Amino acid sequence: MAEPASIFKRTISRPTSSESAKSDSNPIVKLVFELLNGVTKVHINHLRVNGPGAYAAHTAMGAFYDEVGGLADDIAEQYQGVTEKIITYPTSVELPTMSTAEDCLSYMRTVYDMVDEAQASCSYSELNNTLDEVKSLINSTKYKLLFLK
Repeated sequence: MAEPASIFKRTISRPTSSESAKSDSNPIVKLVFELLNGVTKVHINHLRVNGPGAYAAHTAMGAFYDEVGGLADDIAEQYQGVTEKIITYPTSVELPTMSTAEDCLSYMRTVYDMVDEAQASCSYSELNNTLDEVKSLINSTKYKLLFLK
């Protein structure tokens, strides 16, 4: 007897390679790595910032590093789930020297551009919501650094 057609049946294509997702050219992987390191980078700046408007900058940076790690984790887990590959991260990282709110603002702009690049290269629509959440966090942080002094 032939099996009835079903709308619930579907074929899932799985990756053919067992190779892990590498960070050297993949914008999503590079972004996850940067966001995870951004927790430390911004935290260090948060502790170093001084001068006029330092308290507002200190608070804005604190809110950023408190939230961005969880978003990076969400992106990594979602990406690894959809691709069925474990991300391979670089073994070293360069930490920028930031000591002002303006330095952090510049860093926020750089990371925002990385999110844009990741979204442009991402063929998995379900990741875009989380990537937009990162952009929202960056925009909120930029607002606080620019206008709450």
